[in-house]
Amino acid sequence: MSAPARHPVPHPMPRPTPPRPLTQPPKDRRARPELPLDLDKLLAARLHAVKVRPYLAAALFALHVVEDPSVPTMAVDAYWRCYVSPGFVDRTPVEDLAGVWVHEVSHLLRDHHGRGERYARTHGEHGPGERLRRNIAADFEINDDIYGDGLKQPVGVVLPSMLRLDDGLLMEEYLRTASMADLGPELAWLDCGSGADGHARPWELGPEGANGLTRQQRDAVRFRVAEGIKGRPGSAPDGWRRWADEAFHAPQPWRQLLGAAVRSAAGAPGTGENHSYRRPSRRSASLPGVVLPSLRRNPPRVCVVIDTSGSVSDAELGAALLEVAAIARAVGGRRDLVSVISCDAAAGVAVPLCRAESLELVGGGGTDLRSGFARALRGRHPPDVIVALTDGQTPWPSGRPPCRVVVGLFPRGAGYVDEDDPEFVPDSPPKWARVVEIG
Repeated sequence: MSAPARHPVPHPMPRPTPPRPLTQPPKDRRARPELPLDLDKLLAARLHAVKVRPYLAAALFALHVVEDPSVPTMAVDAYWRCYVSPGFVDRTPVEDLAGVWVHEVSHLLRDHHGRGERYARTHGEHGPGERLRRNIAADFEINDDIYGDGLKQPVGVVLPSMLRLDDGLLMEEYLRTASMADLGPELAWLDCGSGADGHARPWELGPEGANGLTRQQRDAVRFRVAEGIKGRPGSAPDGWRRWADEAFHAPQPWRQLLGAAVRSAAGAPGTGENHSYRRPSRRSASLPGVVLPSLRRNPPRVCVVIDTSGSVSDAELGAALLEVAAIARAVGGRRDLVSVISCDAAAGVAVPLCRAESLELVGGGGTDLRSGFARALRGRHPPDVIVALTDGQTPWPSGRPPCRVVVGLFPRGAGYVDEDDPEFVPDSPPKWARVVEIG
């Protein structure tokens, strides 16, 4: 047999020599590998990776090495096993192997196997071509911030720039914006295992195999890595810091939360209730000669106060108008019962939602939602619920209004500035309001 090639290829790892056809079953190949695994070299590469990426140490040491010559290069499964080709280790320099360690563990930390499975189910993409696309997109997500600062970037590494795409996107975004068909033939050999796309490989040991991590153990590793990144600010790239912030704090589905808060406030006891003699109460039968009124539930009235001060962006104002329509659906579709007030330092006129499709949100000055609350309560028909959409940089009413209050809080900007008092810090939303953070 000829010696394996010793030149790098366009990937975070050198391109392997295509394996020759083998007729023996996988268990026999494991029993008699074509080339013994240089474990010392492989572990030395891992130590180098830990030295230059100390915040990934817990994850790198959690990987269990499985020797298998049928693996093209190195690959991982969802149970944190790292499958290694002895020939690949033999022909790859230690510095390059360190980058491969970081590359493979990044797939697992970013949960590419779970995300890949969800994407495949959602889009019905289960073929080998689709799996290769997911692997390439996952590589795009992690390769743009792996190299440098002690890790040498191999020539021709798979990067978003190959398709003129932006760095810093997620795997799903790359899958939606690029076909990657042109890269298929060139990267057909690429295979990072089920840890990169969610599809099990023949060489993998599966959930019942030895030395796999349980779900609790995998979560514990991710937690330790996230805490390490957050505990050493500035030592990790922006992509890893964002991952650490979101790893165990998934973004709230704020639209659903806002709708649920409005529905809960509108359906609370006492909201929209009234006594009526149009249908006598059933308790009247126990009191002959006395007619008792029944308790009728009227549709709730909702007033939306939108912060239009200079600290709220145009994009947030556009989102506010979309949420007004959603609020109308949340209260049963009675658009005539939803009114809108545009408010900065002074409140505008309450406009019924049925005439608010072309509502112009004017403002741009300072913020004082107290005027908006006061305007809402002065109306001919006081609301049962007030919904305030604001960035929170405003004074709040000193007392609790005689209705329920929901606050949709936009992300804060650079901070509130008061020319008379530069050290002024706006109050947080009052405790009597139900607060939903938007965005």
